[in-house]
Amino acid sequence: MNGSWITLRDIEYLLAVAKFGHFAKAAEACHVSQPALSTQIRKFEERLGVPIFERDNRSVRITEGGQEILAQARKLAEEASRLVEGAHVPKAPLSGPFRLGAIATVGPYLLPKILSPFKRNYPKCRLFLKEGLTDELLEELESGELDAVIAADTFAKEHLVKTPLYFERFLAAVPKGHPLEQKRVLSTREIDAREMVLLEDGHCLSDQVLELCPKGKGVRRESFQTTSLETLRHLVASGAGYTLIPEMAIQKGHSLEELITYLPFEKQVGREIVLVTRKTFTRHQDVKALAQLIHEILPAK
Repeated sequence: MNGSWITLRDIEYLLAVAKFGHFAKAAEACHVSQPALSTQIRKFEERLGVPIFERDNRSVRITEGGQEILAQARKLAEEASRLVEGAHVPKAPLSGPFRLGAIATVGPYLLPKILSPFKRNYPKCRLFLKEGLTDELLEELESGELDAVIAADTFAKEHLVKTPLYFERFLAAVPKGHPLEQKRVLSTREIDAREMVLLEDGHCLSDQVLELCPKGKGVRRESFQTTSLETLRHLVASGAGYTLIPEMAIQKGHSLEELITYLPFEKQVGREIVLVTRKTFTRHQDVKALAQLIHEILPAK
């Protein structure tokens, strides 16, 4: 049996159901009706002779045989993306569409600094931006939905390439009147996870902070978890606890700053920020140009 009957639309439907675990959400993402998507996938399974999904009224599960089929489907989708990328050979870097993701603890603070210079230097580029969590963005990068992702270097994946961008320090954000405020510099030995307010699960920044804490290592305060650094800053200002804040997120002149003291660490504590792309991504000059622009805009430190 040859595979000439397989279409890229079939592959799109399969990967959408695998991603969302839900036929209705997959149909919405593919801009098609749910009955049409369900029918097409059932025909695909029947022709292939292998069930890919187990269905019931509440959920969709991937079968054991379906796992291998979906792995091959992802490869086909990536090859199709490479074909399109290879056909688009711009005369100058960043002169076509470019889909960039950034993790939520970097995007709001880095992107405003680079957007104006980016538009000035690359006016022909149609830049699409997406903010999210590391795992979600990397999944979209792997599937070809994104061209590059700005993230903290907290993962290892052989099929992805990391271009170093900058090192970002962490500072302790301590509410006024807290005993730690009396310190000029801190040691990681002095911070205790049990007294901290953190971002919720899924944010790599929280995992990094917990790794630094010898006291209460790996412990989370379930009563205080939030989705953004801004809410975290408000919690600190209210005296709910202290936390670690990436240096770029510290806003001088912010109304809350008079309620918070920022303390450095005696040793360099922070994270490496990288630009991530697929190994198979062919637009190397675009990646190089974007990384160079960020290097030029940010202070040398």
